[in-house]
Amino acid sequence: IFLYQQTPRNGLKLIVSSTTWSKNSYEDGYSEAKVEVNRKDTKFALMTIKNVTPKDEATYFCAASDH
Repeated sequence: IFLYQQTPRNGLKLIVSSTTWSKNSYEDGYSEAKVEVNRKDTKFALMTIKNVTPKDEATYFCAASDH
């Protein structure tokens, strides 16, 4: 899966990609300390934003593929 953030004045920004077979891959400026992703299986993912501040105000999107 791919998790994106869209702030009010910017386009979509990839935060993290996650697979069931490898570690989460965080983009520059993001880490597990701020954005935690838990995957139980291929059909469930939970994203938690820690220590929320006004800078975190955005719309968040999840994209997935079935292959």
